[in-house]
Amino acid sequence: MPVRRGWSRPRGGAANVTAPRPYGGASQPPVVKDPSFRRSLTLFRAFLKEQDDPEACYSLLARDAVDQVEAYDGSVAGRTVVDVGGGGGYFTEEFRRRGAYAYLFEPDVAELGAKPPEGAVVADGYLLPLRDGVADVTFSSNVLEHVADPQTFLSELARVTRPGGLIYVSFTNWLSPWGGHEWAPWHYFGAERARARYRRRTGRAAKHTLGENLFAVHIGATLRQVRARDDVEVVSARSRYWPFLAEAVVKAPGIREFATWNLLLILRRCPP
Repeated sequence: MPVRRGWSRPRGGAANVTAPRPYGGASQPPVVKDPSFRRSLTLFRAFLKEQDDPEACYSLLARDAVDQVEAYDGSVAGRTVVDVGGGGGYFTEEFRRRGAYAYLFEPDVAELGAKPPEGAVVADGYLLPLRDGVADVTFSSNVLEHVADPQTFLSELARVTRPGGLIYVSFTNWLSPWGGHEWAPWHYFGAERARARYRRRTGRAAKHTLGENLFAVHIGATLRQVRARDDVEVVSARSRYWPFLAEAVVKAPGIREFATWNLLLILRRCPP
């Protein structure tokens, strides 16, 4: 269930960040048990209506994602959360509803929409305008497949996270049924063929181009790269949406490249 955006090269730049107050109040009930068939079906149905009702789709996805963060790291109330590449700010807004001090950093002004969250900053994930160790939680949902240099991007997420802090990273892997984004699942027959089919079917050019704002990221290679790092510890590597045995499917080489759907990495920042 990919979020549609591009992030292929650094743009950087300094920025001043205001401090919006958290909304506070009780958190909403969980979407449903994670993992479960009911949850996967609920999210899939919402995603099918993403074009017609993005508010409902991404609000539901945001609730589900913050539930996952809290399941691994406890309540976010009163904590500093950095949302990197959060688009229209649905995740930032949900973190604030849970009482967090959440900040959105998005490189594409067009992705922010008409009403971005208060304090949103146009900034690139390769060079965040933040001091070291400022975040209790650093959050990145469905961004890594749009990044030309994942290692540099992950290094920046780690840099701005305090020692012991949590890093949430998810991405749609290339061989997932959704790996081609708007032209999936025809990407299995080749990217250019899939893009040409999309143009014929819709009458417009596809938003994503392989090698420009969409990259073929694979589960096995990503796991090896992350586990080799000395600045983060892998707490969990699991499918974000798979309805059962979410961690087990990621342990099966070959099969995981198709069945994982979307890899969720829960990382803990190691002391420098």
